Amino acid sequence: MLRLAMLGMVDGNAHPYSWSAILNGYDAAEMSMIPPEFKGIPEYLSNQPDHEFPIPDARVTHIWVDPPYDAHHIARAALIPHILERPEDAIGQVDAVIIATDIGSEHVERCRPFVEAGIPVFVDKPLVDNEKDLAVFCAWVQQGKPILSSSCMRYAKEFLPFRLSTRDLGDVQYAGITTSKSWERYGIHAMEAIYPILGPGFISARNTGTAERNVVHFKHKNGTDAVVVASRNMYGGLGVMTLCGTKGSATAHFADTFYSFKQQLLDFIRFVRTGARPFDFAETVELMQMLIAARKSRDEQAREVYLHEINQAIG
Repeated sequence: MLRLAMLGMVDGNAHPYSWSAILNGYDAAEMSMIPPEFKGIPEYLSNQPDHEFPIPDARVTHIWVDPPYDAHHIARAALIPHILERPEDAIGQVDAVIIATDIGSEHVERCRPFVEAGIPVFVDKPLVDNEKDLAVFCAWVQQGKPILSSSCMRYAKEFLPFRLSTRDLGDVQYAGITTSKSWERYGIHAMEAIYPILGPGFISARNTGTAERNVVHFKHKNGTDAVVVASRNMYGGLGVMTLCGTKGSATAHFADTFYSFKQQLLDFIRFVRTGARPFDFAETVELMQMLIAARKSRDEQAREVYLHEINQAIG
């Protein structure tokens, strides 16, 4: 049985509830008392058949969140036996840790104790939001440290047909995708949805929007123009994708959160067990460069920022 520690929780993100429930199973009565802003979690959990829980041979055995008093309810709701006084107390007690927070600027310090101890770490999206921290993670991975990070949108079943093939569309000329909330925390959802379809090779970013309404034009080496919109209050626009090619077009809308979360967690479990990455870390690096370049463009009056500028910054 793989023992996992679920660590950290920040405003607007309840992954310790949802991810732990997917891994462990859950107590429906306790889960129903989740804070109102996260009521969607017990709704989609209750829509799943019993055989979806728990994930075989892996359990969240330890939890710590900030603020610490929330850990007690999460532990009851998601059947977690041990509550930690400090996150680093997980060292020696578990086989891997999940950093369940989505503020990129915090991830180096949240991960450091476990990386230095050689414990496999999954980091919620985005891995980072600045060049300095990206350089730290790149150095750790080059040293062989087992670190994985992704957005659940990489695993969305609604986008799977296009990850497998875009042949019916011809050469993809345009990709558009939308998300709600902030660029710094949710832009990665939109970018990582289209990245496995278009593949590596993004060249530049130009953000003509604002901190509340980001409109980012990415150029790709294959000639595709990708437009990613992250608008703070556009809650009806999480994961709406449009693809247009020389032969056809298609649209798809992300909907099954449970499926994508479960596949994301299964990939991490396989990574811990085998050491084989589900995708090259270079993809994560390029996605972080895109995230940083788009923010930099916004801050510099919509200047076109080339990803190689971020390359130079991280060395």
